[in-house]
Amino acid sequence: MWNRPRALAATLAVTLAGGLAACTTRTETPPTASAPSSSAAPSPVITSASASAPAADCVSQILGGLSLEERAGQLLMIGTPVDAPRPLARTVQRLHLGGVFLAGRSTRTATALRADIATLTRANGDLPPLVSLDQEGGSVQTLKGRDFPLLPSAQKLGARSQTELHDAVRDSARRLDAIGITLNLAPVADTVPVEVGAANPPIGAFRRQYGSDPAKVAAAITTAVPASQDAGVLTVLKHFPGLGRVRANTDVSRDVVDGQASADDPYLEPFAAGIEAGSAAVMMSSARYPQLDRKTIAAYSEPIVTGLLRGKLGFRGMVVSDDLGAADAAAIVPVGERAVRFVAAGGDLALTIRPQDAEPMAAGLIAEARRSPAFDTRVTDAARNVLTAKDRAGLLSCGR
Repeated sequence: MWNRPRALAATLAVTLAGGLAACTTRTETPPTASAPSSSAAPSPVITSASASAPAADCVSQILGGLSLEERAGQLLMIGTPVDAPRPLARTVQRLHLGGVFLAGRSTRTATALRADIATLTRANGDLPPLVSLDQEGGSVQTLKGRDFPLLPSAQKLGARSQTELHDAVRDSARRLDAIGITLNLAPVADTVPVEVGAANPPIGAFRRQYGSDPAKVAAAITTAVPASQDAGVLTVLKHFPGLGRVRANTDVSRDVVDGQASADDPYLEPFAAGIEAGSAAVMMSSARYPQLDRKTIAAYSEPIVTGLLRGKLGFRGMVVSDDLGAADAAAIVPVGERAVRFVAAGGDLALTIRPQDAEPMAAGLIAEARRSPAFDTRVTDAARNVLTAKDRAGLLSCGR
């Protein structure tokens, strides 16, 4: 049995408290229609700024000036069609959204996409949203076409050298950065056992895993995270604490269970490696893990989010949900309560792919914060984590 999470806990708690919580700087270059080749000069870079007091003060300054409505809005990432995202700009402004998710598939040019994304990022003045998508590769690649070449699946990349993996991720991230994408919902840190393979509907069936050995997956994650973030696009490790062994898909089933996952599970190794590599965010699974919490799904579980991810693995970055809108597994509570349950468990940025969920989710967060001082404090803490991620992405200014 692998015990790396236990061995890393103390180290991660110290390292990440200073490294991940610290803000970073971003060097901008003029956007171009296509990304530079791997031999070109480096594109915009997100660099560590360990214990950066001025950056931390910037986040605190902005946070201190936010109303409850603005703090609550920062905790929502709302989906919009990738080929027609501009109508969401009004919601970004009205609800002060912390993030936007570009849903679907597109073959549009970088120039056209960049113009639409700029409309979204300008919608809320000097507090722009993180703009995200799923650009994993293989079957899960939002942007394709002339400016966004097809990426191999993670399974194929995992079988190649670390240099090839690094170069593929870096090139993809440069292309995303050039159009204004600041957050990629990747890499997949789930491990799919050989004996399960394609019988694992969410991951194995689409070859989204880097491999069947958690140590090899961890090595790939250690390469992929800095390759993306050094090229300007923050990463999201998913789907914590792992979807590689389940036999159903949380998108279409309410009863997705991994009965083996435990606090000393060797399949936590890739997540621990990604945290150690500095990933800005981790995405929570919507499956159930009865050895960790017998009561509810991971996204709504304080023992899993706060106890295991924050406590045992020492993660200090931004915790993102998987889809809490259309996914059947999240529908165990009404729409207006889903973001509340996620944030109460320790989450920061609640994702729904349905634009119509923005209003009830925002209203639920605001109402619960007004009712409960403890939850209001949690909203502030979560907003701080979102703002810190935005500062890492170079989105903040301190002129509010």
